[in-house]
Amino acid sequence: MMRTVEVLLVIAIIAGAFTISSFFAVLPVPRRVSPQNLRMLAATTLEILDVNYDLSRIIFLNESDPAWGDLQIALSACLPPNIVYNLTVYEVITDDGAQLYLPKKSISNAESLGIGSDASSYLVASSNVTFKFIPEKIGENWGGGTLYILNCSDARGWWITGYTAHTLAQDLYNLLSPYFKTTVMVQNTTDLAKILNGTSIQGETLHHAVVINTFGETVPIPSGYYATQGYDSQRQSYAKYCHILGQRTRTYNWTWVSIVGYPLYYVSNINLFPNNQNDWGIYGMKSVGAAGLNAFLRGLNNQNYEYDSTWITGDSGDNPGLASVPLSPEARYYCNYYGIYPTAYHTATRALPSWITSTYNLTVTTYIFNSVGGWIAGAVYRHRVSGALFALGLTRTPDIRLTALGILCDYKPRRYPLQYTAANATRLVVLQLGQTGGI
Repeated sequence: MMRTVEVLLVIAIIAGAFTISSFFAVLPVPRRVSPQNLRMLAATTLEILDVNYDLSRIIFLNESDPAWGDLQIALSACLPPNIVYNLTVYEVITDDGAQLYLPKKSISNAESLGIGSDASSYLVASSNVTFKFIPEKIGENWGGGTLYILNCSDARGWWITGYTAHTLAQDLYNLLSPYFKTTVMVQNTTDLAKILNGTSIQGETLHHAVVINTFGETVPIPSGYYATQGYDSQRQSYAKYCHILGQRTRTYNWTWVSIVGYPLYYVSNINLFPNNQNDWGIYGMKSVGAAGLNAFLRGLNNQNYEYDSTWITGDSGDNPGLASVPLSPEARYYCNYYGIYPTAYHTATRALPSWITSTYNLTVTTYIFNSVGGWIAGAVYRHRVSGALFALGLTRTPDIRLTALGILCDYKPRRYPLQYTAANATRLVVLQLGQTGGI
């Protein structure tokens, strides 16, 4: 019985102490327990005001323009009723490397923001200002620096569905010429024969050049020496010409670029083959088949010519993973650096097998696509002595953005940004918020 009485006395004492302490305790107001993040609110508000670039447009208007009134109405509508604000626009002036901030305009809904205010800033460039950069020229600090783009008027392309070699050549010129010391459009197979012979066309540096074949699975072939010495009469094939191309790529340390499909599958010259077509109605070309790529790789590896018609690229029927290959992490990174944005996934049924690296003494220096089951849909294969092959094994439709991206990823020329040159180009918007009213 005594135990029960003692327990009841303890409970009574504790309850009384709690009641008395609660009576005298001073609890914080709710806004102090969970204060509003004014800086985050200010930043979010500025972003909302500029979602349709209205803020960017208005802050460059004359201070007496009625649009400032519209901006204040929109600002008040974005904020809770117990928030007071001051929005100030500063003109940013660069003087001898130092930045000066001159106030241009302020709008506010209160004389004072109190002692508990916070602010966020927002930097805006004028609409008449564009970003410019100076590209580093490939070949400025080392040998080479020439970009050859095959644009032969006397040849025909294949597997460049929806395009012509000439439109692709112009697009590649626009994308890549800023990054090279010299860009030469090879306008016919006669000019192609010149560079294959080691003779420059415009006084350019021939060694260490990049040669882009815009004709897809077809490669232009000059008449004369290359049509005769490049012909395997026993096999009735021009695979021997592809072997010579591999040798020239090695001799001059070229990077030979195939933009789509199975490299070197056809040869084309409308004057040599006026009555020959590729079984799909494209005249002026002859089929070489799989032997062309094999012969090129042997030439690049300084091996004697042998006719080998073994099909070595991957086909989506045997390798379903090649039906959709993703860009590599390296390629995605340089998309942002160079401002070139191809589709993230592509169909590639002519991917090269990884075993060619050991067979032909090649090293992959750049991956455009992730490797899928031992197949590489797009990569730069650089020979350990000299020369390289950049092959994009895409299906039918080329994407020259991938071609440009692969070359830039491999050479990595730098971009030097320029400062804004237009007057009154940049303004800084500072939104300061305070809180007032009840709890």
